[in-house]
Amino acid sequence: MKVGIVVPFSWSFVGGVNEHAELQAAALRQIGIETRTIMGNDPPGTFTRALHPRHGRHEDPPDDVIPVGRSVIVPANGSLPNIVLTPRLIGRLRRVFAEEDFDILHLHEPMTPGICVATLALWRGPSVATWHAAGDLNWHRLGLTMWGFLMKRIDYRIAVSEQAKTSAARWLPGEYDVIPNGTVIPLAADPAGRDHTVVFIGRHDPRKGLSVLLEAWPAVHRHTGARLRVVGADPLAVRLLLARHRVSDAGIDVLGFISQEDLTAELLRAKLLVAPAIGMESFGMVLIRAFACAVPVVSSDIAGYRDVMTEETGVLVPPGEPPALADAIVALLGDEGRRQQFGTDARSLATRLYSWDAIAARLAEVYDSTLRRVRRVAA
Repeated sequence: MKVGIVVPFSWSFVGGVNEHAELQAAALRQIGIETRTIMGNDPPGTFTRALHPRHGRHEDPPDDVIPVGRSVIVPANGSLPNIVLTPRLIGRLRRVFAEEDFDILHLHEPMTPGICVATLALWRGPSVATWHAAGDLNWHRLGLTMWGFLMKRIDYRIAVSEQAKTSAARWLPGEYDVIPNGTVIPLAADPAGRDHTVVFIGRHDPRKGLSVLLEAWPAVHRHTGARLRVVGADPLAVRLLLARHRVSDAGIDVLGFISQEDLTAELLRAKLLVAPAIGMESFGMVLIRAFACAVPVVSSDIAGYRDVMTEETGVLVPPGEPPALADAIVALLGDEGRRQQFGTDARSLATRLYSWDAIAARLAEVYDSTLRRVRRVAA
């Protein structure tokens, strides 16, 4: 079987959907399914720097990624996604479909222009789609008017969580199978013997709550001496946030984008992950990534995170409240026995529920059943 994974965003800028697609492709290849990922790419140069002031990865994408155009920043759902809108997209997709001979396509965020929308307009074979986002998704009102009819071409609908399912079904009623995000499970992870560090993973989009954490950090650093390791956010944007909130950078290391391997190593050294998002999170991908590395979590008490967190894996705090966040971090860092037990239980939970091995097997079943059903109807 050959599966085309279609992502409407740019490979050059890391985000939850991109990470999901990369890990999905790797897991499918492990069970013998050939994959190619179709998405945007922004190579290095003056033009990219003009369009994208944010930090990204601008080396060549891996061989299994097929770039089909540069991206632009389009604010949506409290975030700043990089989507491909070039007019050349149609011709490029036609060539890809003619050359690759896919058996089935798997689209992520299928309502998003232009890669996913153009794919649904051009592709005539079986298709599966996954919805990731949560929230009002009010931009769907315009999308449904202009290209909503294309959603009827999707043969099987998936949502990564109940929150994502509810959000999608508000605009596109129908049946959705909930298949959660998966995560990398290191071979070994011991919650003991960790560096005295706390990790934040995410972009500097306001909904990710980095501002809340930076405001809370002086109190945490003063009481514990821990260091904050900021991963994924643009270093310049972090410096600007520190200046805006008049917060010292004492005890803060801004790492920017790092590879998947380096991220795993960072988490395996850390005592704690903090996820202070203020809303519109459909699923706590960064939470389960930490769980897999035996890292407990202090997170905002919001719907997408509440569905992943348990009383055995960390602590929930009210969103947008720096004092409450600081108190929870200080308390957990000050109770090493509790912290280690949380880490042990978190890894057990991730291994049981969020292993990509199990999710890839489940997706393979979806592809098989969808192909059989579509071929039966066509016959």
